[in-house]
Amino acid sequence: MITEAAMLQVKPGLTRQFEQSFKEASPLIASMDGYLGHELQHCMEDDHKYLLIVRWRSLEDHTVGFRESAQYQEWKAMLHHYYSPFPVVEHYTRINLD
Repeated sequence: MITEAAMLQVKPGLTRQFEQSFKEASPLIASMDGYLGHELQHCMEDDHKYLLIVRWRSLEDHTVGFRESAQYQEWKAMLHHYYSPFPVVEHYTRINLD
């Protein structure tokens, strides 16, 4: 499993619209092969900042399966205009501490 993390900076005055659009766009990502779950967290210190966390079975499920899909094009059209600057997306793997 890998975790995709993106810090989303939403343009001022658009947070309510962004949250509604994100709710409407969520089924797109949830329908993808390799998708394991996602959450959106709102920053307590900065009203325009969000943390998106998505869990995928593999890196390729995100970078190829989702990013090269028709669903991604819809996701992009619904959400990308809210961001400034455009977010950096990073991928993480769990470290076994046992």
